[in-house]
Amino acid sequence: MTAELVRGQNHPLSQARLEIRIAAGTPVVAAATLGDEQGRVPGAEWVVHPGAPTLPGLEVSRQAAADHRLAVDLGAVPEAVHRVHVLLALPAAGGPVSFGAVAAPFVAVTGLDGSELVSYTLVGLDAESAVVALELYRRQGAWKVRAVGQGYAGGLAELLGDQGLPQSHQLASGIHEAVARGLARAVPMPPPLTADADRARQAATPAPGPEQGSTASQGAPGAVSPQPPLSPYGTQPPGTPAQPVPPHGGPASGSPQPMSPHGNPAPGTPMPQPGSPYGPPPAAGGPQPGHGGQGTSQYGGQGASGHGGQGTSEYGGQGASDASAAQPPAPTVGGPIDYSHPRRQNAAPPPPPPTAPPAPPGQPAPPVAGDATGWSMDERLYNQVWGMFEDLARSTAAYRSAVDFADSRMEKELDAALADPRSRISGQGDAAREAARAKQAQLVEQARAVYDRDLGQLMAESEVVEPALPPAYARWDNPVWHGYRVPFEVPMAVRLGDLHLPECPELLIPMLVRLPLERGLWIDSGAAGSLDGSFLDAHELHRLAMDTAVALAARLIAVHPAGDFTLHVIDPAGSGAQALAPLSRAGVLAAPPAVGAAGVAEILARLTQRVDLVQMAIRGGAADSLPPGVDASEQLLIVNDFPHGFDDRAVTQLRYLADEGPSVGVHLMMVADREEASAYGPLLDPLWRSLMRLTPVPDDHLADPWVGHAWTFEPALVPPGSQVLQQVLTQVAAARTKYS
Repeated sequence: MTAELVRGQNHPLSQARLEIRIAAGTPVVAAATLGDEQGRVPGAEWVVHPGAPTLPGLEVSRQAAADHRLAVDLGAVPEAVHRVHVLLALPAAGGPVSFGAVAAPFVAVTGLDGSELVSYTLVGLDAESAVVALELYRRQGAWKVRAVGQGYAGGLAELLGDQGLPQSHQLASGIHEAVARGLARAVPMPPPLTADADRARQAATPAPGPEQGSTASQGAPGAVSPQPPLSPYGTQPPGTPAQPVPPHGGPASGSPQPMSPHGNPAPGTPMPQPGSPYGPPPAAGGPQPGHGGQGTSQYGGQGASGHGGQGTSEYGGQGASDASAAQPPAPTVGGPIDYSHPRRQNAAPPPPPPTAPPAPPGQPAPPVAGDATGWSMDERLYNQVWGMFEDLARSTAAYRSAVDFADSRMEKELDAALADPRSRISGQGDAAREAARAKQAQLVEQARAVYDRDLGQLMAESEVVEPALPPAYARWDNPVWHGYRVPFEVPMAVRLGDLHLPECPELLIPMLVRLPLERGLWIDSGAAGSLDGSFLDAHELHRLAMDTAVALAARLIAVHPAGDFTLHVIDPAGSGAQALAPLSRAGVLAAPPAVGAAGVAEILARLTQRVDLVQMAIRGGAADSLPPGVDASEQLLIVNDFPHGFDDRAVTQLRYLADEGPSVGVHLMMVADREEASAYGPLLDPLWRSLMRLTPVPDDHLADPWVGHAWTFEPALVPPGSQVLQQVLTQVAAARTKYS
């Protein structure tokens, strides 16, 4: 799995020989600086740039290009080098003058086999013309990578000067002169993806393999004779096919400002509707940010319903557009000649998805788990699940629209037939009424037949996808949990529960949210009743709410590597002791649940201090210089029975954690009744709105941003009597003991 970083996050590097791949919407200059333990660059000889493209263990491109591949050998880097900063800058001669005018650059660290280890999308840039994208640094004898994203409006000269480099202006001018000399060889940005079919299946046309090259030319108009690549890791020569759009939300050239890998909208992007866990509604008539292409679905597939339209979601990830759409167009007559070897490709394409067996004539192809596009099976399944969600949303919207049309048409025909008073008491009026009702019933029947066909296809797809889901996406009754092992990487997303619509309650779509969590969770323990008409007393609702919280917390800690996720609990009155028993017995809590006002104050002060320290370290560019004893792992605070045990100071700290915590790895899960919490007045309204509301019983409080359906949410609970939760937590505790 690829680790998708946000600004300030770091990740260990398990390989010494790497490639750093850069994709931008316009030609950019790639360079790197070698620094000491403090990150200071002693002189120009410690900078690798197009004018001096090689240093021990590092090689960069000799020209500006829309796509770069930098070769890195950390084992060959001199011992005196402790930090390697990867820099991007816009050329001084022509083109955009700031990164705010182009698509956000995408940077990925890969192995030599093309396997992606870390990715980072540089969002939030505005007037900057140079930026520090990544930092590779030594830490306790090992190398790690950190997403930096520090931009400079003063360009390369200001950036290099900030790193302590003497004569930074002269060096910056030399770099731009070297780029200008090779400007004729600059690779233009890849052509925009063309609109194609909906969530296209890959059965007939699998993704090209390593031996399937493209002969499309990408040379710039008027380009000189192509130059051979100067190193195995140098930039591609003119005429070489453009690199495919990077996965995980990498920018598609010509597309609007993309979303971050974790769904933060770019400036100017409309915010999601209240109560919607899925993100902003689609912009009409254009591709959506962060999905790398166009199509009816952000997952790129033909929906079962076949109803057109464009959509996207806040979860990032590359859309599953047709594999052919990612290939450059065929060369036109009279265009530049492509001198590249037809079997040589500069980027390792994703492995082809599984193919469906041939279908009988006249029958649809049988569904296959993981047949959406993606660079790993987890990403394919993620895209396929949300493609199913969008297909069901649009099929249902079409069916409801057809029924509304039939009803409206019947009313108009009745009004027209009965407009003449003489026909109201005659047999002619009765006949008109019967004809209108019969026509309405016929239209509804036709619409239902199409809808049932679509539901049948989605049900068949769900039956093959659900058993193939990994633990992070699977229900607790899935057999995959019986073979659970503590993972070594964080998954793309996690399952919070299931969603369904009233027209087909048996078709359950997993509700997946991206990791790390961007919003806290509010598990409402004060619902008056469930959709089936049954009413539960306050004690039973609170018990179900705590069971939901424990199941979600156990899932979150189980899908993270050992030691990368820490649980804290506030239980002022001890009312959640029984529900919290599985977590306490397994020893996965950081400390016993905090009780009383003193316990609440102590844990809130500790987590608030952690947020402050990490924020200051990130802003100061020293995210790894935290004081000893500060836990750098992701933190989850479960708060039971809010607001009992909270004074005004504690409430203020809680709001601070909800607002500032997610950006530095501190997340909040509230188990409370909003009616009781409203005793604090409007002070807590922002807290309520900032958290995602979940319910311990089925409830239709969630809406999608495409067509506004009210989806029924069902929590992902452990089956009664199952021991799977205790078995999973036991393995987590054993792995944490071994890790520590």
